[in-house]
Amino acid sequence: MFSALARLSLVSRIIIAIVLGGLVAYFIPEAAGYVSILGDLFIKALKSVAPILVFILVLASIANFKVGQGASNLKPILLMYVVGMLLAATTAVIASNLFPSTLILTIDPETQLQPPSSIAEVLKTLLLNFISNPVTALHEANFIGILAWAVGLGMALRHASDTTRQVLTDIADGVNHIIRIVISFAPLGIFGLVVATFAQAGLDTLEHYAHLIIVLVATMAFVALVINPILVAIVMKKNPYPLVFKCLEESGITAFFTRSSAANIPVNLDLAKRLGVSETTANVSIPLGATINMAGAAVTITILTLAAVNTLDIQVDMTTMIVLSVVSVVTACGASGVAGGSLLLIPVACGLFGISSETAMQVVAIGMVISVLQDSTETALNSSTDILFTAAVDLSRK
Repeated sequence: MFSALARLSLVSRIIIAIVLGGLVAYFIPEAAGYVSILGDLFIKALKSVAPILVFILVLASIANFKVGQGASNLKPILLMYVVGMLLAATTAVIASNLFPSTLILTIDPETQLQPPSSIAEVLKTLLLNFISNPVTALHEANFIGILAWAVGLGMALRHASDTTRQVLTDIADGVNHIIRIVISFAPLGIFGLVVATFAQAGLDTLEHYAHLIIVLVATMAFVALVINPILVAIVMKKNPYPLVFKCLEESGITAFFTRSSAANIPVNLDLAKRLGVSETTANVSIPLGATINMAGAAVTITILTLAAVNTLDIQVDMTTMIVLSVVSVVTACGASGVAGGSLLLIPVACGLFGISSETAMQVVAIGMVISVLQDSTETALNSSTDILFTAAVDLSRK
């Protein structure tokens, strides 16, 4: 049986793990306390290796960069990130108007959480993270700071001896080898995550907000299956869906259960290598995308904010909705720099409509109730888009 499983592709084994995890959660829910350790170990391993992986790969790539290797791909990739997020936020505005959601604002605010008070505070946090101490950045998995130091040291070491640059390449290869070992345990890790998620959350807590969840998930699915393919088709000038489904299959499924873009960086880098993407491009664009490319977060911020607006019967004109889309994109880019991710940035968007911070924090609390699906789908969209846009630009150039 083990030999047969070993011959299957990684995705096939992950799908089998998902099915088995669902069956165990349904028939033996008490096993969740024991099996969940597999998921915890897998996420811990990914999160532990991701910071050093990003630092070493970006450092080695820039130190060994040669003109013509493909760094020019970064500009169109960044452009796709920005356009994709703006279109995602606009789609969320349209979905909220076509299928308006309302909330039950009766739960106590999460007073222990401290959301940023304005976009200026979000940007300030990002700038402070940018100049963070390198050891602290690695310890806290501050990817903005990690990228800044890796790029700076990489540019300085471009003038180092060939031996020094070869050592960096060898270290990068060693880290890649460790990543392949960690990823090979993905089926076991996802099995544990599925059992824990389904056994603990179930569907009872989600019934009250079924409409809101459907709007959120359907909007993100529309972005993944319609908006993103259109952008990829424009860049590649051919049928985008084989690449779209490949990225959703191998990156989106893993990200759905790990619920961490940072933890999914090793998965995306491994997929980029197998797709034939230039390592020079992927080693920079994918960690950068995990930090700032947050289309799913833009959707979450927009829909939950407009749900609060509908609940409070606030009249909104089209100009304000356009401004909301831009604010959602800017705050979504700062999601990684604020504890609590996209949900804690909802009060910033609510401030556009004069909604009090107390009420906005109730919206955040509702978001946490539905986060078992909202956050999982959001992360799957965010992370799969990183590798999708990177591969689309790089492969089209080739």
